[in-house]
Amino acid sequence: MAVYTYFGSMDGLWKALRQEGFTRLAAKLAAVSMTPDPVRDLAALGAAYLANALQSPDLYRVMFDAGFELEDADAADEALHCLVRAVERAKTASRFRDDVDPLELATQSWTIGHGLASLVATGPLPHQALTHAVPMLTALFISAGDDPARCRRSVKHGWGADTSGRTWHS
Repeated sequence: MAVYTYFGSMDGLWKALRQEGFTRLAAKLAAVSMTPDPVRDLAALGAAYLANALQSPDLYRVMFDAGFELEDADAADEALHCLVRAVERAKTASRFRDDVDPLELATQSWTIGHGLASLVATGPLPHQALTHAVPMLTALFISAGDDPARCRRSVKHGWGADTSGRTWHS
């Protein structure tokens, strides 16, 4: 009961948990080292997102319970903006076509990562399903104009960039 009293209600507790989840995600994404390869960095951000979900699957589940408002919605938006900036860097580096919409491609990239994270961290798929990320992200980034061979290398390096020592690709 003391916990509910501290947060004002069960709703207050849930809001605080959602906020904490996005705060931790922002820290995980901020810890990703940017390199001269923006496509690798985009994949590394996805790997960091996944690592965050796997470290705290229950908190991850709560983060996306939209039935409770966030105290700071900008913290949640920062995850997407981080991906948008990486797409913009890839466009500037001529890895993606000029007509690629950074927000659209970032959203598609997040959708792949979120789907895998949800299905593995809190759902029915085994850990081995995470190997699907490399071909899916590679196909997405090639469709945005990246060179196939270069893209595969970048995504594979980025997806394997998680500092926890996990390997998520074959």
